[in-house]
This record gives sequence, C-alpha cells and structure tokens, in this order.
Amino acid sequence: MLFKKPELSLVNKITLSMLVVVTTCVTLILMFVDLPLVHASVVVVLAITLTLLVSSFICAPIRQGLEALELGLHNFKDGEFSNSLAYQSDDQLGRLCQLYNQTAEQLRKEKQWIYQRELMLDKVLESSPQALVLVNNNDIVVFSNLSARNLLLCNNHLEGMSLSQALEQAPPELKQAVNSAQDGLFNMLSEQDEVQTWHLATGQFLLNNQEHKLFIFKQLTRELNRQEVAVWKKVIRIISHELNNSLGPMSSMLHSGKILTSQLDEPRLQRVFSTIEERIKHLSEFVQGYGKFAKLPRPKLAEIDWPQLVSELAQQWQFNSQLTLPTTPCFADIMQLQQLLINLLKNAHESGSDADKVSLSIEQHGQGVMICVADEGVGMSEQVMANALVPFYSTKSTGSGLGLALCREIIEAHHGYLSLQNAGNGKSNKTGLLVKVFIPFGKI
Repeated sequence: MLFKKPELSLVNKITLSMLVVVTTCVTLILMFVDLPLVHASVVVVLAITLTLLVSSFICAPIRQGLEALELGLHNFKDGEFSNSLAYQSDDQLGRLCQLYNQTAEQLRKEKQWIYQRELMLDKVLESSPQALVLVNNNDIVVFSNLSARNLLLCNNHLEGMSLSQALEQAPPELKQAVNSAQDGLFNMLSEQDEVQTWHLATGQFLLNNQEHKLFIFKQLTRELNRQEVAVWKKVIRIISHELNNSLGPMSSMLHSGKILTSQLDEPRLQRVFSTIEERIKHLSEFVQGYGKFAKLPRPKLAEIDWPQLVSELAQQWQFNSQLTLPTTPCFADIMQLQQLLINLLKNAHESGSDADKVSLSIEQHGQGVMICVADEGVGMSEQVMANALVPFYSTKSTGSGLGLALCREIIEAHHGYLSLQNAGNGKSNKTGLLVKVFIPFGKI
C-alpha cells in the first residue's frame, strides 16, 4: 500500500530553511573554535531556539494571511461572497488580501444583481399568458407557470410530477400534441365549448449540465380572430366609402328631380321618387350599421346598475329574467353592453322560439359576471355555428351578418368572451341556443 508523502506548509518550509542555514553556520564556526563539547552543545541549542523564535515572529503574519486567504477561497467555492479578509498589512500578502476583498465585493454585487434579475424573470414567466412547462431528462416537471397549470387543469403545482402525471387531466388533443413533441398548431375545445387554436413550440437545452425540454403553448384563437376582424373592417371601410360617395350625389339629384317635376301631374313619377328615396335611406342605414362595426369606439367604463339595465331591456323585448346581483362592482360601457344584449335578445326572438321561452340570466362567475341569453328555437347547425361570428355571414334573408360579429367585438374590447352552444330541452326537435357572455370585474 502506497502512502502519500506529507507536504510541508510554506511557513514550515521557511522555518526549516532558517534552521538549516543557522545550524550549518554554527557548525562551521565551531569547527574553527576550540570549545568544550558541552559549551558547543549549548551554543547549538541556543542558536536553534533563537532561530525558532525569530522564525515564529517573521512567519506569524504570513501564516495569518495565508489562513485567511484559504478560508476566503473556501467561501468562494461555496458561493459565499459576503466575508472580507481582516489582514491589512502593507506588504505583498496584504495587497493580495486587499485584491481578494475587492473581488469579493464585485462578486457580491453581481450575485445580488443576478438574484434580482432571476426574481424579475420568475415573475414575468409566472404571469406570462403563454403556458410554459420545463421537464428534465427524466421527464420530471421542474418548472411550470400559472397559465400551464390552468391549461392542464391542475390546481396544484406540477413541479416534481412526471410529464404523464401532469397531463392526466389535460384534453386529449393537448396530450397528443405533447406526445408528438413537434412544433405546430392543434385545436381543442375550451370549457365554454369553443374551438380554440393553440401553437406548441418545443426546445431543448442544457441546464446544470442536464438535458431539459421546454414546452411553450400559445393561444392563437384571439389573435386569429383579431386579424380576421381587422381584414373585414378594412373591407367595410372601403365599401362604406364608395357607397357614401355615390349616395351623396344620388340624394342631390333626387332632390333636383323633385323640384324640376313638381309642376308635372304624373303619379308614376312620385312612385319612382319614393322608391329611390326609400332605397337611398335603406343604403344609408346599411352603411351606418357597417360603419358602427368598423369604427367601434373604445369602451367608456362606468359601474353597471344591473336592475336598471334589465329594466331598460324589458321595455324593448320580452324575456324571463333571473338576476343574481354580483357582490363585486362590474365596469363596462353601458351603451355598448346594452346594444350587445339587444342584439342577442333580438336573435332569440327571431329563432323560432316562443317569446315566453326567451330568458336572460345574470350571475357572478369567478372574477366576473356571466350573462346568459337562452331560447327554445331551432338552434344552430354545425356549419352555422362555425361561421356565426364571421362578419357578413347571415342565415336571414334580410340580415346584415353583423349582429353577433358586433357582439364579439364589444365583449372582446371589454377583455371578456362570448360563446355559443346548442342546449337541448327534450321537446320535439327544438334544441334552442344558449349564448354566454362573460365580463371581468376589473377596470381596463
């Protein structure tokens, strides 16, 4: 068995060197001086003792400085930068200790800055609307934010779970997308039975010398709807501009025609003028309706008086009301909200439902208010349901196709959502339609 040869410290080496030098010098001197053995031994012992005392005096500061440096470097190794060295001698070792203290101060500031940046990054990631899930090389979740927990329908923290456990409550479409581990789009149903479009992006990187995989889920439904509506608004503005350019001269010419023919006794001219005037008025109203959709103003928020709102709606449409007053004040643009509900009640009455079967309910729901308008009409087919919120789409011969599209624009401007679903009532072939409108409590 091999034993490791013990190494002498720097202080011991200095002391040993001094002893060797002094002993050698004394021995050489005694060789030329005729002294008794006892006297010579006393001289050697005194020389060695004096050498040890001098060496101890000289090496004490060196030992103190080296021990302080060793302790400080151990602190560096453990990631601790708050300690400073007390060695303050004005020598080379003292300057080395001073440089150590300056380095520790700089590292301490950098560590604090990194810690603050990590706190900020953690806050940003936690509040990010994108769902983030980070798993290690053993498929164990090491990080997830609030959006990810909501997306995976998990009330508890996902950290420490396996990826398969975290996906137990998730929709099957989401599980399939994660298991495929490929970037791309996928669709799934929300809790409001709406088809939502999501984008999954994955990435791999080294973290603490271990392979990690990051899953980023981004909802594209609102963005796609926003872009779609923006295109429609642009089309509407162009059409409205062209129609207005034509309606102005037509109204002027109609007025001139009436003046020029006022002396003629021709009944047919009056019918012609009346028809033209009626169509010009209809086109003007048509353009104004589309202009309201294309230039919807920003909501002017005010606290909603729910009983008064229901009372005003009841003066225009018949419905059964069920009002559960929210305990938290809710803010919205009263006129826009009233227009939204008028459109929904109008559609309910035109759905083929009996007037006494149309209902309006208002109740607190989570962090907002849920408004439901239901009827017992024929409901919507799958094709109509898919296109009901698209501008210009209408199943009515006289419809403009803007009612539900305007409703969606209004509610999304309030940071809420609108959903449509057929609700069967078990009577004949009528299913009825249930429209849900959610308005958050907070001010925008």
